[in-house]
Amino acid sequence: MDIHQARFPIQKAARGPLSGNDTCRNLLHRGEGASDAPSLAGVSIPRTGSLAPPSPLINHLPARPKLSIRAAAVSPVPSVPTCDLFHPEMAAPSSGMTTSSPRSDVGRWGGNTWQPPMTPSPETEPEPDRNARQGGRSFWAHCCGCCSCQNAIDEDRRPEHRRDLGSNFRDRGPSSRGRRPDSRFSTVDTARNGTIQEGTLVVTGVDLLSSPWDRNRQEHHTNEFEYNELIIRRGQPFNMVLFLSRPYESSDRVTLELFIGNNPEVGKGTHVIIPVGQGGSGGWKAQVTKSSGNNLNLRVHTCPNAIIGKFQFTVRTHSEAGEFQLPFDPCNEIYILFNPWCPEDTVYVDREDWRQEYVLNESGRIYYGTEAQVGERTWNYGQFDQGVLDACLYILDRRGMPYGGRRDPISVCRVVSAMVNSLDDSGILIGNWSGNYSRGTNPSAWVGSVEILLSYLRTGLPVPYGQCWVFAGVTTTVLRCLGLATRTITNFNSAHDTDTSLTMDIYFDENMKPLEHLNHDSVWNFHVWNDCWMKRPDLPSGFDGWQVVDATPQETSSGIFCCGPCSVQSIKNGLVYMKYDTPFIFAEVNSDKIYWQRQSDGSFKIVYVEEKAIGSLVVTKAVGSNMQEVVSHIYKHPEGSEEERKAVETAAAHGSKPNVYAIRDSAEDVALQVEAQDAVMGQDLTICVVLTNCSSSPRTVKLHLYLSVTFYTGVSGSVFKESKKEVVLAPGASERTAMPVAYKEYRVHLVDQGTMLLNVSGHVKENTQVLAKQHTFRLRTPDLSLTLLRAAVVGQECEVQIVFQNPLPVTLTNVVFRLEGSGLQRPKALNAGDIGGDKRVTLRQTFVPVRPGSRQLIASLDSPQLSQVHGVIQVDVAPAAGGRDSSDTRGNGHSGETIPMAS
Repeated sequence: MDIHQARFPIQKAARGPLSGNDTCRNLLHRGEGASDAPSLAGVSIPRTGSLAPPSPLINHLPARPKLSIRAAAVSPVPSVPTCDLFHPEMAAPSSGMTTSSPRSDVGRWGGNTWQPPMTPSPETEPEPDRNARQGGRSFWAHCCGCCSCQNAIDEDRRPEHRRDLGSNFRDRGPSSRGRRPDSRFSTVDTARNGTIQEGTLVVTGVDLLSSPWDRNRQEHHTNEFEYNELIIRRGQPFNMVLFLSRPYESSDRVTLELFIGNNPEVGKGTHVIIPVGQGGSGGWKAQVTKSSGNNLNLRVHTCPNAIIGKFQFTVRTHSEAGEFQLPFDPCNEIYILFNPWCPEDTVYVDREDWRQEYVLNESGRIYYGTEAQVGERTWNYGQFDQGVLDACLYILDRRGMPYGGRRDPISVCRVVSAMVNSLDDSGILIGNWSGNYSRGTNPSAWVGSVEILLSYLRTGLPVPYGQCWVFAGVTTTVLRCLGLATRTITNFNSAHDTDTSLTMDIYFDENMKPLEHLNHDSVWNFHVWNDCWMKRPDLPSGFDGWQVVDATPQETSSGIFCCGPCSVQSIKNGLVYMKYDTPFIFAEVNSDKIYWQRQSDGSFKIVYVEEKAIGSLVVTKAVGSNMQEVVSHIYKHPEGSEEERKAVETAAAHGSKPNVYAIRDSAEDVALQVEAQDAVMGQDLTICVVLTNCSSSPRTVKLHLYLSVTFYTGVSGSVFKESKKEVVLAPGASERTAMPVAYKEYRVHLVDQGTMLLNVSGHVKENTQVLAKQHTFRLRTPDLSLTLLRAAVVGQECEVQIVFQNPLPVTLTNVVFRLEGSGLQRPKALNAGDIGGDKRVTLRQTFVPVRPGSRQLIASLDSPQLSQVHGVIQVDVAPAAGGRDSSDTRGNGHSGETIPMAS
């Protein structure tokens, strides 16, 4: 079957098209479990609507003809050029290249064993669909019944022309207020002869009170945006002043109008008409609050389910002398966002401390490592930085999302989860788990989202490279920027279920040595995703609140790499038939680890079930502090409780191995525990296995230890050290078996994150008990030490000192420092050359703060020999003397104080 036929319902796919009653949020739905999703494993399938040329960093695409597509549109508003990325002329790479599956990426999926001598290739990008724009049909028109009812050429989905990096916040000041019409535009009147009749009510200018220090921006909590345009949140009123050619009279009629898209229609909500003093439709209305001379003050009420995006604004007047329309002015564009402060908005959050943390906080902590060795790093979300809001809206445009669907946070989250990764749609980030980042940036080197988003906005090309915490950090930025309360979640011992069994299946041979070619399921040391807060009107009651959204491309959802939103409540109770993608997320946090041993006849038998191995710790940054908050209890019932066991077995009953718990054996006389010391990169270490005889009789254990390096995704390399030993245990006694490991033994085998995997297996001679355990541990890396050398004041140069001590006895080559902090420093890379073994280096860097308040400056170091090195310092920025600055001063720390982090 042609892959396009297997992908799109309109092309005779196995699934029928969605009905017209389905809303846009039903797009990409995996359905109940994943049973109805097309089987696309191992096939790299392009998504209709791929709009950008492939990244020049990816050269695995076959040659393709250039496209020449002519777009024609008629709009009642001044025409806006269509972004040229929608119909690119695709550069043809050299011939002979083959398109490989993303699942061939070493270090990412189980079954692809890492080999040290090989230089793995980064993740390949699928070829954009050659027929994506033929016939004017968008992806949404193909897959969504309601969208397919639109016109043959759906102008509503076409984005407005993107402006590079938004407005220039730093170069514009109060002079932007009280705009007069641009002379480029003409006015209209009833005579239609280009002249204005005497007595016509002419709008000579508009003041949207849009500066960050004005009332509108302060009341709408948008004063931190580095923009001078009006940015408001839906469902909340705002004020404006109209400057008129004469005093306003009761017989005059004034109408405000908002437009979004190239073909705005009232019925779709893309054309909003608001008669002043008469009440509008759908919750929109405008009232006169004051009329003084030639000035007319208005208070405008917005609809709580308005479309989010950037609207054009105009004013129409009607008087006895004639009609007038204010010409469109880019400076009068209005951004409308979701509103977690509005009770009528489906994203409403009723706790102010949550809104401050999950919407307004521009930095946060992301946790990594292992359950026993939790590391943390500061991430600069930077959702208010100049250009970031335009980048977030460009993501929706680039995906071809209909404007009508942009009022629904469920649909928006679904699109964002698909667009943050580059698979299918040439989205923001190229995933790479290979360990080879020579053609881009090591994922560990990023310190924030701003550089990534602005690069994507500027070039339209996917940014290399990302891994789970980078995908999650960017997703937090995008959703917070758009107005959704969002937090970054880390799940330790996170399962990756590849066969919808809802169990983690690990296969061993007769001697209990792992059969890596069969171990497609994997357990990530940690995995990072997002929670966002919203109501779920598409689900039964009781499933509102936190919803999981995961932008890391792991498994497809109806053939597309996206995941969520999925109610956390459905995960907790094992209700895997709830949309979206609940089976996969449930397995990540609460599946059991099942060990299968090959028998003499070739069949496999369950020899051990580890019930507490998966989702052992779920954490996020605490509200109002830099402390870690454990949120495991909202994802799962207490381990071993009756409720937790019921949830697991309920979920497994809907999986591909529903009877797995009926065939387990249980004989557990001997307990096994692994202890690994807190080792530092570059030092020797020792691992200990503790065996305890819980019976009243002696026990003899034949023990096998296999040590290998592993990617944090659970994909391991070859075994580089092993040990076999027979241990005799007296009744009730314990014995420790040690395995020393020297730096020179593991140095050449290390991969990202410096993580190792110890496979322990054993057999008790006196009975049929089989011992099995997998234990991961990591080598810690040093922190960067940051010191502020002078007080920070808006507009004045400040200096920071960065100190680093190389922990390795080898030279670090091509060292790059990165520095970033919202309101402090735009993303910056510093090439430091080589750093000798055990050497100490000191760097100084100046920056000029642009916003006051308590802020964080974040730094990282990266080299081929050492990564995952970070540092952060809190900077309290004072307002400029006599200046008008944002008044928000969240945080109460001490400026210049290095913030401690677990490395």
